[in-house]
Amino acid sequence: MSEASGSGEVAARTDDAVWDCVIPYVKEPQDRASVSLVCKQWHNIDSLTRKHVTIALCYAATPDLLFRRFPNLESLKLKGLPRFSMFSQFPDDWGGYATPWIEEIVKSFKKMKALHLRRMIVKDSDLELIAATAIGKGLEVLKLDRCFGFSTDGLLHICRSLRSLRTLDMEGSKIIEKDGEWLHELALNNKVLENLNLYLTKLVEVEARDLELIAKNCASLVKVKIYIEIDIADLVGFFRNAAALEEFWGGFFGPFEEYAEVAFPQRLCSLGIQDLINVDFPMVFPFAARLKKLDLLVAMLDTEDYCQLLQRCPNLEMLQGTDTIGDRGLAVVAMNCKKLKRLLLYRNLDDDFEGVITHWGLIFLSRGCFELEYLSIAASNITNASLKCVGMNLKKLYCFRLRLFKNKETKANFPLDNGVRSLLMGCDRLTGLSLDLQPGGLTDVGFSYIGKYSPKVRWMLLGFVGESDNGIKEFSKDLRSLQKLELNGCPFSEGALGDAILRLPSLRYLWVQGYTESGADWDKVHKKRPKWITEFIPAAQVATTPNENGEGATIEIKAKILGYYSLVGRRTDFPSTVVPFIPKVTIDE
Repeated sequence: MSEASGSGEVAARTDDAVWDCVIPYVKEPQDRASVSLVCKQWHNIDSLTRKHVTIALCYAATPDLLFRRFPNLESLKLKGLPRFSMFSQFPDDWGGYATPWIEEIVKSFKKMKALHLRRMIVKDSDLELIAATAIGKGLEVLKLDRCFGFSTDGLLHICRSLRSLRTLDMEGSKIIEKDGEWLHELALNNKVLENLNLYLTKLVEVEARDLELIAKNCASLVKVKIYIEIDIADLVGFFRNAAALEEFWGGFFGPFEEYAEVAFPQRLCSLGIQDLINVDFPMVFPFAARLKKLDLLVAMLDTEDYCQLLQRCPNLEMLQGTDTIGDRGLAVVAMNCKKLKRLLLYRNLDDDFEGVITHWGLIFLSRGCFELEYLSIAASNITNASLKCVGMNLKKLYCFRLRLFKNKETKANFPLDNGVRSLLMGCDRLTGLSLDLQPGGLTDVGFSYIGKYSPKVRWMLLGFVGESDNGIKEFSKDLRSLQKLELNGCPFSEGALGDAILRLPSLRYLWVQGYTESGADWDKVHKKRPKWITEFIPAAQVATTPNENGEGATIEIKAKILGYYSLVGRRTDFPSTVVPFIPKVTIDE
């Protein structure tokens, strides 16, 4: 062996040793995925050192396959039903059961510290299994995010046995409530809890004395979200003991004179009060200047109330509310909340509300809140000029979501082609884009702009965009990073959708509602992408619940397509309301 070749091998071994040390510190999933493809050695290093995995659809892999690939996982986020399942747009028996995953976790993943289940069917027996096994002893984070199928009996097992829990988060879950004993057991057994989140769960058997005991026993408690009918005056003891509390959402104010003894913790900088009204403001004003997060989604405020409160919040970084804020409220935000990073404004469902957001509100924001990173807004009228203003000024934006509602002026400024192009060209950090428009909002040309100027976008939710199959053809030419695509109310045929799947190399998930059922050569799609699964949900008519007069209506549910990439091929537990596409070639071929 020559000296040169010997030194080359030594250098190669040194490089390998360096990478053995470096790869475990690579945290971003996309970077990890790229690293694992370089060579077998790096693949093995990634396999042994990966600590967290997110599985975007529970049928994209199997529990045993996950264990074989990443045996040393400490954190898992697993998603079940698609997002539209929450809006009665999905078969009730589609699936999304957590049981097989939990059985594998308790058997194989002995180092698991964090488990996050989203939109999954969780049973009481699943929670009991976690509590009764070794995995439960070391679990620090349990998130049951918009899950259903379990009751407070299951939570009772969790709260009695999991004494290392730092986070118990059940936001948006549909929980069968039998009693409040589970919360009392949590208060008795846990000394390290930091985050308790019952937001949007509709749990009512929550006693103030149990919350007070949790605060007394858990010195590290920093976040509590309860969202229940509990008077703030009954939480005097809780606030007195929760010295470290930084975030509190829930409760309501009664008559003002009852709050002489209420003293909010000095560290409190995030607040959300149910049914907050302007007469309650004197309780909030003293610490409004230190608020960083403010949730007004369930507050009962008009535009003037928003203005009066928000002008006192100069350090606000996150604001959630409704379009009742109006353009005038957004002008106040732009003038006073210069540190704002996240703004989420949903539609107020009350027909009598005052505020309406238009292009002026968007322009005010763009010219005043330059730190915005996440903007989600419901509006009734948007112009090309306002979208261009966003692109010119909000250079830190990584997520933009616009939902456009119909009124007599909505279509006056259509199409929004040039505005969308300017926004995308200016906001070059975008990784998420949602445009839920009205018919005529974007032409095929405008739709092609989205494909051309979205190089980093990984997920898109698009409604009423494009005019024909040519639109989606041009749209899908240049999108190299797109992993998730949802389309609603779009005039594309099955054939055009199939061709688009083949042109989007990174696509892992597709949801389509309201397409043109024209027939397509799905065999071609599955031959070229053999691990792509396609499920068809036929159109249906659903009867609504009768009103007080016994009158009901029938709602037409449009046909839908669900497509996703799966390492394990077609599943066998399809409900009767779903028609799987069965390719003529098998997965092995």
